[in-house]
Amino acid sequence: MTDQTAKLDWRDGVPIATAFDDPYYSLDDGLAETAHVFLAGNDLPARFGGDFQIAELGFGTGLNLLVTWAAWAEAGHPGHLHFTSFEAFPMQLHDMREALEHFPQIASFAETLLSEWTPQIDQITLTNGPTLLVVTGDARLTLPAWGGIADAWFLDGFSPAKNPELWEPDLLEAVGQHTKPGGTAATYSAAGHVRQALTDAGFDVTRTPGFGRKRHMTRARMPDAE
Repeated sequence: MTDQTAKLDWRDGVPIATAFDDPYYSLDDGLAETAHVFLAGNDLPARFGGDFQIAELGFGTGLNLLVTWAAWAEAGHPGHLHFTSFEAFPMQLHDMREALEHFPQIASFAETLLSEWTPQIDQITLTNGPTLLVVTGDARLTLPAWGGIADAWFLDGFSPAKNPELWEPDLLEAVGQHTKPGGTAATYSAAGHVRQALTDAGFDVTRTPGFGRKRHMTRARMPDAE
């Protein structure tokens, strides 16, 4: 993978990554998919509070960030949300805007993101919102070098069959190394090799009901510190 701008096709208003022939989010309901897989899959928003760090593989349209930000704001917990995402192929802002127009429920959050952030900005604290860090480049190189540690991971790369680089055991091992004791990870994928790699990385792994057309997804939890 190389650091370059995402190339897109569109299908019924949903962006499709031409490099992987895979949609950025569910063709059925991307917002509901994020809520089911990444929020509920990480026991959120129940765990929100304090300085809470979410890390993500695959920033894409920013939809996961925005749905999470909206949930954080609705929960009203004290503290601050930190959101770090690793993205090899950043989207153009006009493409992000076109994709996000389909989700009026998060329109105000999307407008703040699109007016304050660009892929050229390393880190920014959005107005009345989270601190966002989007790390561009090959996650196999950038994630091991990251100095942070996450309370929850959103593993949202393209399909393992089409984008195997984001599901390699060494990368998921790095995910484990950058997860707090008692921290969690979730992904729409229930592929056996993904679950095995997460297990090898130290997580307790569970296959649970998926969203929409996907029968199963994966939830993972790092054991508490002894």
